Amino acid sequence: MCGIVGLHLLEPDLEPRLGALVSTMLEAMTERGPDSAGVAIYVDDLGDPIPGPADGPLGVDGLPGSERVKYSLRADDPAFDWVELAAELGAELRPVGGNAVLVGDGAIWPRLEALAPLVRVVSAGHALEVFKDVGAPRDICDRYGVPARSGYQGVGHTRMATESDVTIDHSHPFSPALDLCVVHNGSFSNHYSVRRDLEQQGVSFVTDNDTEVAARLLAFEMARGADLGDALRALMKVMDGFYTLLVSTRDQFAVVRDAFACKPAAIAVTPQYIAMASEYRALAELPGVEAAEVFEPMPEEIHLWTRGGGRSIREAA
Repeated sequence: MCGIVGLHLLEPDLEPRLGALVSTMLEAMTERGPDSAGVAIYVDDLGDPIPGPADGPLGVDGLPGSERVKYSLRADDPAFDWVELAAELGAELRPVGGNAVLVGDGAIWPRLEALAPLVRVVSAGHALEVFKDVGAPRDICDRYGVPARSGYQGVGHTRMATESDVTIDHSHPFSPALDLCVVHNGSFSNHYSVRRDLEQQGVSFVTDNDTEVAARLLAFEMARGADLGDALRALMKVMDGFYTLLVSTRDQFAVVRDAFACKPAAIAVTPQYIAMASEYRALAELPGVEAAEVFEPMPEEIHLWTRGGGRSIREAA
């Protein structure tokens, strides 16, 4: 049992409150997953991206050296010298909760691996920053300053581990490609066989978590040219289990449940935002939610919204 929350803002006036709203939503899901938690924040603070093929999985060739990228990083050593690393890489340093976000060009990636092999890249992207840790949701949000964060889209997860270790790496969100974020409530029964097939295609893994397999399958499909909707359809054909998935990209926000829809989910739609949570109580404190269209996603329906492009809901897979 885990808890998922997500908020996709349509009203720019709410952007300064994004972190506070997502933190409150996630705290309401504490009982669904007390062992670890994480939050993804999307914020436009780098200006317009330089055109280029910056959509591939993290660490692959093809990330343009001129593209400005935010790298959310963590180190197990609390005394790790982020200032020195940023200086060596020629990157802007943004300290966060004892860890760091570095901002630099795409050429940082191979140099980062060489200079700091024990540093974990939690996420990378033009808009995305991910913070996750072991502990209660409110403590983690406070540690990383999430309530004070602004942005246009946020995703959160609180975990109750059932099939893999309680570690920071095993916690959600998983970000297997630039600006791609995946959180999951449920379990996949065939993730080992899917992982084996992906490894044969050259895909690498960090953990033995079943959600990482789903995330990397989505990234693999999208790297081959699938849009998010088609990648989710491919996942539903390949992976077996009981699940609710919330998947976000730089400009999209999508929710899908398995064929039996046994894992809870509620969506609220207003002119100001699209919100999703495992239970309605995580939506109850949102502004204007009393006037929202609230519904439970039906089995195997993809509910997908595109920033600035309207919405597509109850789309049959």
